[in-house]
Amino acid sequence: MASAPSPRPSTSHAPGVPPRVRFCPSPTGNPHVGLVRTALFNWAFARHHQGSGAQFVFRIEDTDAARDSEESYQQLLDAMRWLGFDWDEGPEVGGPHAPYRQSQRMDIYADVAAKLLGAGHAYHCYCSQEELDSRREAARAAGRPSGYDGHCRDLTEEQVAQFKAQGRTPIVRFRMPDETITFTDLVRGELTFTPENVPDYGIVRANGAPLYTLVNPVDDALMEITHVLRGEDLLSSTPRQIALYKALIELGVAKQIPAFGHLPYVMGEGNKKLSKRDPQASLNLYRERGFLPEGLLNYLSLLGWSLSADQDIFTIQEMVAAFDVSDVNPNPARFDLKKCEAINADHIRMLEVKDFTERCAPWLKAPFAPWAPEDFDEAKWQAIAPHAQTRLKVLSEITENVDFLFLAEPAEDEASWAKAMKEGSDALLATARERLESADWTSPESLKEAVLAAGEAHGLKLGKAQAPVRVAVTGRTVGLPLFESLEILGKEKTLARIDAALAKLAA
Repeated sequence: MASAPSPRPSTSHAPGVPPRVRFCPSPTGNPHVGLVRTALFNWAFARHHQGSGAQFVFRIEDTDAARDSEESYQQLLDAMRWLGFDWDEGPEVGGPHAPYRQSQRMDIYADVAAKLLGAGHAYHCYCSQEELDSRREAARAAGRPSGYDGHCRDLTEEQVAQFKAQGRTPIVRFRMPDETITFTDLVRGELTFTPENVPDYGIVRANGAPLYTLVNPVDDALMEITHVLRGEDLLSSTPRQIALYKALIELGVAKQIPAFGHLPYVMGEGNKKLSKRDPQASLNLYRERGFLPEGLLNYLSLLGWSLSADQDIFTIQEMVAAFDVSDVNPNPARFDLKKCEAINADHIRMLEVKDFTERCAPWLKAPFAPWAPEDFDEAKWQAIAPHAQTRLKVLSEITENVDFLFLAEPAEDEASWAKAMKEGSDALLATARERLESADWTSPESLKEAVLAAGEAHGLKLGKAQAPVRVAVTGRTVGLPLFESLEILGKEKTLARIDAALAKLAA
C-alpha cells in the first residue's frame, strides 16, 4: 500500500442523500472500550447531521456460530442503553431493512453469492489448505507477495470434474480486478493499493457459510450506508470491498460506494494495540467501578479527536455539535486510565446533587455495602453527599467514604492506625475529646477550632492533630472533610469512638 499526501476530504454528503452510518459489532464476549469508541464516533456523526436526515443503524454481525452467544447479544443491547446511544434502525427498533441480525439474513447472502458467480465476479476455488500454505511459503521464499495466487481463477471443466471426483468441496472466491485501487479516506486522505497487494479472497466457506468479507459490504449496500467509520485494523480490507461494491452496483444490489474513514488504534501497555483481552479494555469493568457514561464517553472521544486544543471536559451534546470525522487524528491514541478517572471525576462534580445521590444508590446496599440495610440513615446520606461528590473519581468509592456513618464501629484498618497513632496520640486524643465535648456541634468550624486548639496544646499543627481524630472516628487516614463528617456523625458517636481509641491505645 502506498499513500500520497493530500488534504482530508470534507464529510459533507451528496445533496439529497441523508447520511447513514452503522455500528455492527459481533456478540462475542463483553463489549470493550475500543468498540465503544467506534460506536460513539458513528453515533456522534449521525446526530451531528441529524438536521440533514442522518440515521444511525445498529446491526449485529452474528454469523460466527462458534463464538457468538445470546448472552453477548443481550450485553451489547444493555451496553448501548447504558451509554445513552439510541438508534434509528436495528434490534428492538426495527426498520425498512430488517432483519438486523446477520444470522437471520443467510438467504440474502446466498442469493448475492450466486449472482456474483453467475456474472463471473466470483469463482469456485478447490485449493486445500495444505496446498495454499505450500504455495504461500514458496512465494515468500522467492520474495513474491504471499497472497492467493489465482490458481483456480480459470479452471477448465475437466479440472473441475477432477476436483469433484476427488471429493473436494470448493469455497467461493471473489475475483479482484487487475487494477490499482485508490480512494480518499475521511481520516487518512488519499490511499492507493496496487493489485499484487490485494489478491482474490474468499467470500463463502466450503460449507456454504458466508464470510465477513461478503456479509458486511452486502449489508452496507442493502442498507444504503453512506459512510463507513471503523477501526484501522480493517483498512486492508477496504480495497477488496470497493471492488466488491463495484460488482454489486453492476448487479443492481448496491447504489453507491460509501465513503470510508478508518479510526486510529487505541494503544494499551507497551505500545501494543489494546486487546479485548486486556483487563482495562472491558466495558463491564468501568460500569462495575462506577464510571459515568458521560465521563467514559468524554474520555473515549479524546482517543483520536478533541473539541478544542485547550478543552478536555465537555458534554456529549457539545461533542455532537462539533463532531467532524475529518478532524480525527490518524495517529494511534494511548489509553490512559488515570486521565480517564480524572475526567470521570469532573463529570461526577458536574452532576446535580440529587442526580449524584441517585446514581450512588447501587453502592449503598448489598452486595457492596458492609452495613446492614436497617443501619443505613437516609438523612445522614443526604447530608454527606455534597461533600462526597467533590472527592470521588468513580462512584464505587462512595462505599468506603461513608461507611463510618452506618457501621457500629469504624472499619478496621491497621495500616491507617499505625500511621496515625504515634507516640503522644493518646494525650492528643484526650485533649481533643475534652475540647470537642464543649464545642458547638451545629458548626463544623467550631469542631475544627476544637481540634486545632488541642493540637496547639501539644505543639502540633492542624494537619498532625486531626490525623488521630480521623482514624479514631472513621478508621482511615484519608476521607471526606473531617469536621463536616463529625457534625453529621454526631457528638455522641464521635466521642464514643474517641473513647474506644483511647482504650485501645491504653491496652
